[in-house]
Amino acid sequence: QVQLVESGGGLVQAGGSLRLSCAASGRTFSSYTMGWFRQAPGKEREFVSCISSRGIWTYYSDSVKGRFTISRDNAKNTVYLQMNSLKPEDTAVYYCGATVRSSLEASRTLGYDYWGQGTQVTVSS
Repeated sequence: QVQLVESGGGLVQAGGSLRLSCAASGRTFSSYTMGWFRQAPGKEREFVSCISSRGIWTYYSDSVKGRFTISRDNAKNTVYLQMNSLKPEDTAVYYCGATVRSSLEASRTLGYDYWGQGTQVTVSS
């Protein structure tokens, strides 16, 4: 069992930055691919980014590529999402997930094994 807790969300003006964190319980964090997803009101949950278990491979959606950076610290059981140049359309609840799938597979599916409760990100124009 893995428990995930996101933090770092908030209200920011367009062009600003936020860093989300997702802390995981358990001693097997380093064996999971970790991903970030988001869900805006009235929309389906969508993939944002994922990172392989050892942090070698990363994937991003086209909408955030070049603005967001995913990273992980396996010693701290934490995955991060640095979000720069934020836009109003980035407004959503952001969720982190853990999966045993490869990072390539994880970039193409919502089928993660564990999810956090989400953290709200609001970008004002």
